[in-house]
Amino acid sequence: MNPRKKTDICNNITGVCGLDPKESNQPKAGKPIEIYAFIDPFSAECWSFEPLMKKLLIEYGDYFRIRVLLAGRLKAWNICPDKRNSNEKKLDLANTWDRIATQTGMSCDGDYWLENNRISPYVAALAIKAAELQGPQLGARFLRKLREKLFLEKQDISDLNILKACSDEIGMDVDEFLQDLHSPAAKQALDCDIKTTSEMEVECVPSFVFFNDDIEQDGIKVQGVYKYEVYLQLISEMLGYVPKKREKISIEQFLKKFQFVASIEIAVVFDLTIEEVEKELKPLILQQKIEQVPVKYGTFWKYLA
Repeated sequence: MNPRKKTDICNNITGVCGLDPKESNQPKAGKPIEIYAFIDPFSAECWSFEPLMKKLLIEYGDYFRIRVLLAGRLKAWNICPDKRNSNEKKLDLANTWDRIATQTGMSCDGDYWLENNRISPYVAALAIKAAELQGPQLGARFLRKLREKLFLEKQDISDLNILKACSDEIGMDVDEFLQDLHSPAAKQALDCDIKTTSEMEVECVPSFVFFNDDIEQDGIKVQGVYKYEVYLQLISEMLGYVPKKREKISIEQFLKKFQFVASIEIAVVFDLTIEEVEKELKPLILQQKIEQVPVKYGTFWKYLA
């Protein structure tokens, strides 16, 4: 089976695609490359890729669209029922999160694993697919909000109250979301992701498969996180020419677009140091257009204006 013949819906402005089993397959005009992004919402490595993905979208988003697939192996997601092994696994995960946060600057608080006992990644994954049923843009915002709750606030994102809060905060129809959460459509979409993960032999997250507009041609798979130039070179090879970078936007425009971002995300997108980012943001702080939000590792910025 060719995985790209699955049905999907795409937002041609943001470049984000989501699965919708109810929609017919339609050609996506204007964007010659499709990227399958295989992630695990609980993966700190996937979270740490956010700055690079934003840079790609800001600079070359005219050339590609993204389909997010949940690649976690569900049996492995759930904490082992044996208490001793479970505690060891939680401690290992906590240390991994803290190490990745320190190395990448993308904050994730490993204490989450030590403070939450009953974690159900399957429910969180199902919620992400349910959110996508309200459209790819809301689906992408829900995923981001969910990961902010997880990595920054140590919230249990398998808890129904947290899921409802996330859907409400991004402007979703909460009642519809709750219905979709228990619907066959959400389960079908998640099953579709898991099947595609297996068919494409994705063995780690994050992984990316790049396709051009020749549907019969095999994609190119990249597993793990690499330097920005690697992804740009791959896009150029898939296109057959060097893509033209979008007109540069201001930091304020970037903040307005994404609403809540880390210092490291601004630094990566605009090729600045953290110190330079803080200097650039001072006028916006004085104008009360942004609010500083300290987290365990670094700082996030909330757009207010």
